[in-house]
Amino acid sequence: MSQTVHTGLSAEGLAIERHWRELASRRRLYSILIIGALAVALGSSLWFANESNAGKFFDRLPHFFDFAGDMLPRDGWEVWRALFDLPSPYFDGSLKYDYPEGRVYLFGSSLYVPEYFYKMLETLNIAALSTLIGFVFGFMLCFLAAKNLVASRMLRFLVRRYMEVLRAFPEIVIAGFFAAVLSLGAIPAIFAVGIHTIGALGKLFYEVVENADMKAEEGLRAVGANWFERVGFAIVPQVMPNFMSYALLRLEINVRASTIIGAVGGGGIGEELRLSIGRGHEAKTLAIILLLFTTVVAVDQFSAWLRRRLVGAQSFDFGR
Repeated sequence: MSQTVHTGLSAEGLAIERHWRELASRRRLYSILIIGALAVALGSSLWFANESNAGKFFDRLPHFFDFAGDMLPRDGWEVWRALFDLPSPYFDGSLKYDYPEGRVYLFGSSLYVPEYFYKMLETLNIAALSTLIGFVFGFMLCFLAAKNLVASRMLRFLVRRYMEVLRAFPEIVIAGFFAAVLSLGAIPAIFAVGIHTIGALGKLFYEVVENADMKAEEGLRAVGANWFERVGFAIVPQVMPNFMSYALLRLEINVRASTIIGAVGGGGIGEELRLSIGRGHEAKTLAIILLLFTTVVAVDQFSAWLRRRLVGAQSFDFGR
């Protein structure tokens, strides 16, 4: 009784507090165990890496940032000359300074597009076409996977599993398969990114459809509209802004994915980046990185602005 008066808590309150303290102690114990397990896993990984490299892993750690130093060009202006295909005063007949050789001339005139801008445009085309393919097929499949539109559990199961298979493998794995079948170039990259985008957008789309307001659909059903009419006039107008928002977000992802696939033979700017790094061409590597960074930031900003216009700025204000 004295304890109850002293703490100001009833017997039930004391029991709750005691239970909370037990949960807190258990959480701390779990946190310590998890951190310990991660430390052991990290230590084991470093040990394995060191043994796999004949004991040179830890010896080479002080040289971890040497690569960044090796990528500094002899002249800062070389980066801009490489970016815009301008002649270099250091040209010695090698590939390292042959910037004008990459020019893409327009209609046989003296006007040209710098090589890396042309390759960046190719990467953007791969991303845009892949996103369009993913949007079209994801749009067609999502309504068949939504439980509020399709009563057949078997049909929903098959469509959902099909989309899971499409997005189960990374784009680079799919690109490797198509590169073996179709040879190197942009076509395998488009197939790889497009297939993965179908599965990813299809899942996002059907989740949006399942959260749509069904009152309009019920009204159309009451007047005898068929399934396609109910979807087209009751569901699509509701979900299309969110569909476009997800498609633009996926476009941002696909720009990065197209760059990575290009590094393994999928064409575009990624292939040029791989070659310049492998050959030790500092100015070309930095020029490509600068162009990539600028392009990704521009695409992200444009996509965010357009998504705000489509779904409303209030949808982006949560957590502010």
